[in-house]
Amino acid sequence: MIRVMQFVRRPGPGFYSLERLYQDVGNYLPSDIQVESRVNRHFSRGVLGRLSDALTAAGSQRDVNHVTGDVHYLTYFLDRRRTVLTILDCIALERSAGVKFWLLWLFWFWLPEKRCAMIPVISEATRQQVLKYLRCDPNKVRVIHCNVSDEFQPAPKPFASDCPRILHVGTPENKNLERHVAALEDIRCRLVIIGQLSLSQTATLQRYRIQYENLSRLSREALVAEYQRCDLLLFASTYEGFGLPIIEAQAVGRPVVTSNLWSMPEVGGEGACLVNPFDVASIRAGVQKVLSDAEYRAALIAQGLENVKRFRTNVIAEQYAALYREVYERSRHSELKP
Repeated sequence: MIRVMQFVRRPGPGFYSLERLYQDVGNYLPSDIQVESRVNRHFSRGVLGRLSDALTAAGSQRDVNHVTGDVHYLTYFLDRRRTVLTILDCIALERSAGVKFWLLWLFWFWLPEKRCAMIPVISEATRQQVLKYLRCDPNKVRVIHCNVSDEFQPAPKPFASDCPRILHVGTPENKNLERHVAALEDIRCRLVIIGQLSLSQTATLQRYRIQYENLSRLSREALVAEYQRCDLLLFASTYEGFGLPIIEAQAVGRPVVTSNLWSMPEVGGEGACLVNPFDVASIRAGVQKVLSDAEYRAALIAQGLENVKRFRTNVIAEQYAALYREVYERSRHSELKP
């Protein structure tokens, strides 16, 4: 029996995906792997709260310790030989410069890399970034994609061509809401935005006269229902470590318009319409093609349903099981060496 402790961030408002995914993976792991989960007591803010959670983590170690992402500092006091650190993305480094960049690189990336045996990442795009910034052994960094939860299943519905319901998930800057809104100007549709809107985003929606709904803090069931109700997912982000809404929409059987950079082409496969997220005209053209071309739309849906098979939870759980076994065996051998 291999005992695994998964250390999980304390989720705040607007966090929908990470915690749910690891819970689902745990349910699919084979019987020789026993998983526990420990949620941080504190949000990832300030020194004292982070230090407290890191020390608590050190007292909760198991055969394999898995820091599941977004709380890299938990690795500081864990046994390096049996610790796994998931790196979700490098967006913080991409957005930083000067002293802030070097401090972030040192304490959030360089030191945690030294304190773990393996680094699973959620896309090949993220893997390439990790290797660029850390220059560590490439064999240490493994791609294990995010999984799509089982409640996301095909739910066919007639396409509402008169006023399609377009789903937009997330409101941080990289989710590109303002350009999406500009691209939809004068297109008859209803934009459904999941996430808390800022005053400037609300003003942009009003300026372009977009019909919209705004939803936040949805339950799992309510989130699935919004995918089922929509006609199209618009997810042309400027940066994603993975892009989970892409495969959630594909799993339900909805066409996807997403970006042609970072991880999104890797995740969307042949089942997504790719656009330039920095070009409003490109986003608009992609949306219009999906809305107006029924044959193209049907092809995207069919290819998306095929694509999503590689992200099903049982497939991803097998990959994590193999990783946990590898780390466990390596740590045992190192302990037996004189």
